[in-house]
Amino acid sequence: MRQLYHFWLSPFSRKVRLVLAEKKLEFELIAEPVWDRREEFLLLNPAGEVPVLRDEDGTVLADSAVICEYLDEVYPENPLFGDDVKHRAEIRRLVAWFDGKFNREVTDHLLGEKLLKRFFANGVPDTAILRAGRTNLTHHLDYIGWLFERRNWLAGDHLTMADIAAAAQISVIDYMDDITWSKHPRARDWYMRIKSRPAMRDLLADRQASFPPSRHYANLDFE
Repeated sequence: MRQLYHFWLSPFSRKVRLVLAEKKLEFELIAEPVWDRREEFLLLNPAGEVPVLRDEDGTVLADSAVICEYLDEVYPENPLFGDDVKHRAEIRRLVAWFDGKFNREVTDHLLGEKLLKRFFANGVPDTAILRAGRTNLTHHLDYIGWLFERRNWLAGDHLTMADIAAAAQISVIDYMDDITWSKHPRARDWYMRIKSRPAMRDLLADRQASFPPSRHYANLDFE
């Protein structure tokens, strides 16, 4: 069986998990403590980062963007990268937005300060960084709402890699209870739609005893 080395609250690991689930591909999740820099793992990915996918034929791939494009090409059922060159360009633009801009301006700030600092005993959270992350989050949620008002999904008529990249990031922030959904009704409507998909079930079941999720995390109606 294919194996996915991951960290449970990594948005990039979550992105690959969602693609595998949308493709209905069976896989085994392997929690990888990247901070240990295990020699066996470094042989798979010298960068020492998750996610890493070992496919059924032994092919090993690192980096979520590489893995997701590989999966869409090798397993073309339920395509996620569009059906023409202009659509693919828009999907890739939005994937880059969430993988890069959103992760850099929001997830790195909030996840880094609220969980990773505590996990690695690197001091107390910096309130200025948390405040910047939450301010940035508001602008991103407004953009998601703007897109969803004009399209059936973020990049067009059908669910694509753009929605998956966004949902992977948003699910991490929602786990940490940093979204006031009542202030972002259109983004909430979009997330409710993707949250109800079978592919999201495993993510919504994620729990860490020392860092529990928001009360509404797994609830489709946010109540």
